[in-house]
Amino acid sequence: MEICVTTDFFLEQLKEKVSQKEKKRLRVMLSIEETLWAQGFSRIAGTDEAGRGPLAGPLVAAAAVLKFPIPGLNDSKKLSEARREVLYEQILAEGHAIGVAIKSANDIDQHGIQHSNMSAMLEAVNILPEPPDFILVDGYNLIGLSQPVMRVIKGDARSLNIAAASIVAKVTHDRLLLKIDECYPGYGFTRNKGYGTREHLEAIKTLGPCPEHRMSFAPLAKKKIHRPY
Repeated sequence: MEICVTTDFFLEQLKEKVSQKEKKRLRVMLSIEETLWAQGFSRIAGTDEAGRGPLAGPLVAAAAVLKFPIPGLNDSKKLSEARREVLYEQILAEGHAIGVAIKSANDIDQHGIQHSNMSAMLEAVNILPEPPDFILVDGYNLIGLSQPVMRVIKGDARSLNIAAASIVAKVTHDRLLLKIDECYPGYGFTRNKGYGTREHLEAIKTLGPCPEHRMSFAPLAKKKIHRPY
Protein backbone atom coordinates (compact mmCIF):
# COMPACT_ATOMS: atom_id res chain seq x y z
CA MET A 1 0.00 0.00 0.00
CA GLU A 2 1.41 3.40 -1.03
CA ILE A 3 2.00 5.76 1.88
CA CYS A 4 0.34 9.15 1.57
CA VAL A 5 3.28 11.51 2.07
CA THR A 6 2.85 14.86 3.77
CA THR A 7 5.42 17.42 4.85
CA ASP A 8 4.74 16.61 8.50
CA PHE A 9 5.23 12.89 7.86
CA PHE A 10 8.42 13.54 5.89
CA LEU A 11 9.89 15.78 8.60
CA GLU A 12 9.11 13.14 11.20
CA GLN A 13 11.63 10.91 9.40
CA LEU A 14 14.53 13.17 10.44
CA LYS A 15 17.37 11.04 11.79
CA GLU A 16 18.64 13.70 14.18
CA LYS A 17 17.26 16.49 16.32
CA VAL A 18 17.28 19.92 14.72
CA SER A 19 16.35 23.38 15.88
CA GLN A 20 12.93 24.82 15.16
CA LYS A 21 14.61 27.32 12.86
CA GLU A 22 16.19 24.54 10.79
CA LYS A 23 12.95 22.58 10.73
CA LYS A 24 11.16 25.69 9.46
CA ARG A 25 13.80 26.14 6.76
CA LEU A 26 13.45 22.52 5.66
CA ARG A 27 9.67 22.93 5.53
CA VAL A 28 10.08 25.92 3.19
CA MET A 29 12.38 23.86 0.96
CA LEU A 30 9.70 21.18 0.79
CA SER A 31 6.90 23.52 -0.27
CA ILE A 32 6.95 22.38 -3.91
CA GLU A 33 7.09 18.74 -2.88
CA GLU A 34 4.22 19.38 -0.46
CA THR A 35 1.99 20.58 -3.30
CA LEU A 36 2.84 17.48 -5.34
CA TRP A 37 2.36 15.11 -2.39
CA ALA A 38 -1.13 16.59 -1.95
CA GLN A 39 -1.83 15.66 -5.57
CA GLY A 40 -0.92 12.04 -4.90
CA PHE A 41 2.69 11.90 -6.08
CA SER A 42 5.05 10.08 -3.72
CA ARG A 43 8.44 9.59 -5.43
CA ILE A 44 9.49 13.10 -6.41
CA ALA A 45 12.93 13.40 -7.97
CA GLY A 46 15.04 16.52 -8.22
CA THR A 47 17.65 16.89 -10.94
CA ASP A 48 20.46 19.39 -11.49
CA GLU A 49 23.78 19.71 -13.29
CA ALA A 50 27.28 20.97 -12.59
CA GLY A 51 29.97 21.95 -15.07
CA ARG A 52 27.92 23.61 -17.79
CA GLY A 53 30.08 26.72 -17.98
CA PRO A 54 33.74 25.63 -17.61
CA LEU A 55 36.23 25.60 -20.48
CA ALA A 56 37.43 22.13 -19.51
CA GLY A 57 36.25 18.91 -17.97
CA PRO A 58 32.97 17.01 -18.01
CA LEU A 59 29.41 18.03 -17.34
CA VAL A 60 27.76 16.06 -14.52
CA ALA A 61 24.03 15.66 -13.94
CA ALA A 62 22.47 14.06 -10.88
CA ALA A 63 18.97 13.04 -9.86
CA ALA A 64 17.87 12.44 -6.28
CA VAL A 65 14.84 11.12 -4.42
CA LEU A 66 15.30 11.63 -0.69
CA LYS A 67 13.99 9.08 1.78
CA PHE A 68 14.00 11.66 4.57
CA PRO A 69 15.20 15.24 5.15
CA ILE A 70 18.88 16.01 5.64
CA PRO A 71 19.63 18.93 7.98
CA GLY A 72 21.79 21.61 6.39
CA LEU A 73 20.92 20.56 2.85
CA ASN A 74 20.83 23.64 0.64
CA ASP A 75 21.79 25.05 -2.73
CA SER A 76 25.34 23.79 -3.30
CA LYS A 77 26.49 27.29 -4.29
CA LYS A 78 25.60 28.55 -0.80
CA LEU A 79 27.74 25.92 0.93
CA SER A 80 31.47 25.69 1.48
CA GLU A 81 33.40 22.97 -0.30
CA ALA A 82 33.97 21.20 3.02
CA ARG A 83 30.26 21.27 3.84
CA ARG A 84 29.33 19.98 0.39
CA GLU A 85 31.71 17.06 0.86
CA VAL A 86 30.11 16.13 4.19
CA LEU A 87 26.58 16.31 2.78
CA TYR A 88 27.61 14.35 -0.32
CA GLU A 89 28.91 11.48 1.78
CA GLN A 90 25.79 11.61 3.92
CA ILE A 91 23.46 11.51 0.91
CA LEU A 92 25.24 8.47 -0.52
CA ALA A 93 25.61 6.63 2.79
CA GLU A 94 22.00 6.92 3.94
CA GLY A 95 20.36 5.03 1.11
CA HIS A 96 18.71 7.86 -0.79
CA ALA A 97 17.97 7.14 -4.46
CA ILE A 98 20.68 8.71 -6.61
CA GLY A 99 21.44 8.71 -10.33
CA VAL A 100 24.52 10.29 -11.90
CA ALA A 101 25.41 10.81 -15.56
CA ILE A 102 28.59 12.29 -17.03
CA LYS A 103 29.25 13.88 -20.41
CA SER A 104 32.88 14.32 -21.38
CA ALA A 105 34.45 17.36 -23.03
CA ASN A 106 34.51 15.36 -26.26
CA ASP A 107 30.76 14.64 -25.96
CA ILE A 108 30.13 18.35 -25.44
CA ASP A 109 32.23 19.29 -28.47
CA GLN A 110 30.46 16.72 -30.65
CA HIS A 111 26.87 17.35 -29.59
CA GLY A 112 26.83 20.82 -28.04
CA ILE A 113 26.42 21.86 -24.42
CA GLN A 114 22.61 22.06 -24.46
CA HIS A 115 22.17 18.56 -25.90
CA SER A 116 24.77 17.19 -23.50
CA ASN A 117 23.07 18.89 -20.57
CA MET A 118 19.60 17.56 -21.38
CA SER A 119 20.93 14.11 -22.24
CA ALA A 120 22.83 13.86 -18.96
CA MET A 121 19.76 14.88 -16.95
CA LEU A 122 17.61 12.30 -18.74
CA GLU A 123 20.18 9.57 -18.07
CA ALA A 124 20.48 10.55 -14.41
CA VAL A 125 16.71 10.27 -13.94
CA ASN A 126 16.45 7.02 -15.90
CA ILE A 127 19.12 5.22 -13.86
CA LEU A 128 17.49 5.93 -10.51
CA PRO A 129 16.98 2.60 -8.68
CA GLU A 130 13.20 3.04 -8.85
CA PRO A 131 11.41 5.28 -11.35
CA PRO A 132 10.10 8.52 -9.84
CA ASP A 133 6.53 9.59 -10.51
CA PHE A 134 7.35 13.29 -10.82
CA ILE A 135 10.56 15.17 -11.72
CA LEU A 136 11.60 18.64 -10.60
CA VAL A 137 14.24 20.16 -12.87
CA ASP A 138 16.47 23.05 -11.91
CA GLY A 139 16.04 25.74 -14.53
CA TYR A 140 15.30 23.71 -17.66
CA ASN A 141 12.34 22.35 -19.59
CA LEU A 142 13.34 18.69 -19.73
CA ILE A 143 11.57 16.69 -22.42
CA GLY A 144 11.77 13.00 -23.24
CA LEU A 145 10.41 11.54 -20.00
CA SER A 146 7.12 9.71 -19.56
CA GLN A 147 6.57 11.21 -16.11
CA PRO A 148 5.33 14.75 -15.51
CA VAL A 149 8.09 17.33 -15.22
CA MET A 150 8.25 20.79 -13.63
CA ARG A 151 10.84 23.44 -14.41
CA VAL A 152 11.86 25.20 -11.18
CA ILE A 153 13.79 28.45 -11.46
CA LYS A 154 16.55 28.53 -8.83
CA GLY A 155 15.29 25.11 -7.83
CA ASP A 156 18.40 24.15 -5.88
CA ALA A 157 17.41 26.83 -3.34
CA ARG A 158 13.68 25.96 -3.38
CA SER A 159 13.46 22.16 -3.43
CA LEU A 160 15.21 19.76 -1.05
CA ASN A 161 15.40 17.04 -3.71
CA ILE A 162 16.94 19.40 -6.27
CA ALA A 163 19.37 20.62 -3.59
CA ALA A 164 20.47 17.02 -3.01
CA ALA A 165 20.99 16.51 -6.74
CA SER A 166 22.88 19.81 -6.89
CA ILE A 167 25.34 18.68 -4.23
CA VAL A 168 25.89 15.26 -5.77
CA ALA A 169 26.50 16.79 -9.20
CA LYS A 170 28.81 19.51 -7.88
CA VAL A 171 30.97 17.26 -5.71
CA THR A 172 31.20 14.59 -8.42
CA HIS A 173 32.24 17.23 -10.95
CA ASP A 174 34.84 18.82 -8.69
CA ARG A 175 36.36 15.47 -7.74
CA LEU A 176 36.73 14.63 -11.43
CA LEU A 177 38.55 17.94 -11.97
CA LEU A 178 41.00 17.02 -9.19
CA LYS A 179 41.81 13.82 -11.08
CA ILE A 180 42.15 15.73 -14.34
CA ASP A 181 44.56 18.13 -12.62
CA GLU A 182 46.80 15.17 -11.77
CA CYS A 183 46.91 14.18 -15.44
CA TYR A 184 47.29 17.69 -16.79
CA PRO A 185 49.00 19.91 -14.20
CA GLY A 186 49.67 23.54 -14.91
CA TYR A 187 46.14 24.73 -15.64
CA GLY A 188 45.09 25.16 -12.02
CA PHE A 189 42.10 22.81 -12.32
CA THR A 190 42.23 22.14 -8.57
CA ARG A 191 41.49 25.81 -7.97
CA ASN A 192 39.43 26.91 -10.96
CA LYS A 193 37.49 23.67 -11.56
CA GLY A 194 37.81 24.26 -15.29
CA TYR A 195 36.34 27.77 -15.33
CA GLY A 196 37.98 30.50 -17.38
CA THR A 197 39.87 32.34 -14.66
CA ARG A 198 42.80 34.60 -15.52
CA GLU A 199 45.20 31.91 -14.31
CA HIS A 200 43.52 29.30 -16.50
CA LEU A 201 43.48 31.48 -19.61
CA GLU A 202 47.15 32.36 -19.17
CA ALA A 203 47.98 28.67 -18.84
CA ILE A 204 46.17 27.91 -22.10
CA LYS A 205 48.23 30.61 -23.83
CA THR A 206 51.44 29.10 -22.43
CA LEU A 207 50.71 25.37 -22.59
CA GLY A 208 47.98 25.17 -25.20
CA PRO A 209 44.77 23.22 -24.47
CA CYS A 210 44.79 19.68 -23.09
CA PRO A 211 42.48 16.81 -24.17
CA GLU A 212 40.03 17.80 -21.42
CA HIS A 213 39.45 21.27 -22.88
CA ARG A 214 36.20 21.98 -24.73
CA MET A 215 37.39 23.04 -28.16
CA SER A 216 33.91 24.28 -29.10
CA PHE A 217 33.98 26.89 -26.31
CA ALA A 218 35.35 30.41 -26.67
CA PRO A 219 38.12 31.43 -26.58
CA LEU A 220 39.39 28.07 -27.82
CA ALA A 221 36.98 27.84 -30.76
CA LYS A 222 37.21 31.54 -31.60
CA LYS A 223 41.00 31.56 -31.71
CA LYS A 224 41.26 28.07 -33.25
CA ILE A 225 43.91 27.07 -30.75
CA HIS A 226 45.34 23.60 -31.41
CA ARG A 227 46.16 21.00 -28.78
CA PRO A 228 49.83 20.17 -28.24
CA TYR A 229 48.86 16.69 -26.91
